[in-house]
Amino acid sequence: MSRQRTFGEYRAIDLTLFCIILIFFESILHTAATKLFPAEPYSVLLVASITAIVMMRWGLYAAIHAVIGGITYCVLSNETFQHYLIYGIGNLFALLAMFLLKAWGKEEVRKDGIKSVAFALLVQLLMQFGRCIVATALRFPLSTGLAFFTTDIISDLFTVVIIWIARRLDGIFEDQRHYLIRIQSETEKDKGTY
Repeated sequence: MSRQRTFGEYRAIDLTLFCIILIFFESILHTAATKLFPAEPYSVLLVASITAIVMMRWGLYAAIHAVIGGITYCVLSNETFQHYLIYGIGNLFALLAMFLLKAWGKEEVRKDGIKSVAFALLVQLLMQFGRCIVATALRFPLSTGLAFFTTDIISDLFTVVIIWIARRLDGIFEDQRHYLIRIQSETEKDKGTY
């Protein structure tokens, strides 16, 4: 008979799987963009959508994915050390969206389409703002910092669409403690009907 996983083990596995998903899809998007659209100034990054999902599921553990997403982008793009700082530290500004989750409540954000879209967009914009702030602090021109908003405009749309879809999938865009309790309660209720 196999033993049940602990909550900590479940969280570690879940966080690891989302890291793998993030790195895998960022790699695919980067390869597609550089091979199919090399002259386009726009970039499509999934780091904000994955970070938003993980933030909903596990709270501040989303910092791991924000940083890994930034590092992945820099590795794939052969960026300078300064860009590692810009994307790694700048992406952490997304964690400020936790205040919105606390104010509205995770369940309200999960259930309300407008609030989930607002949350997704806030995560994306905070990442862009963070990159702008870090780039400016590293003495890049302000125009370089502002370019994070214009070149990531497609990422804004992708983030909103991904969160809109994720919230409709059972348990994906949901606090995992709440999800596990809900599933256990439903399982016990089903057992009681037989």
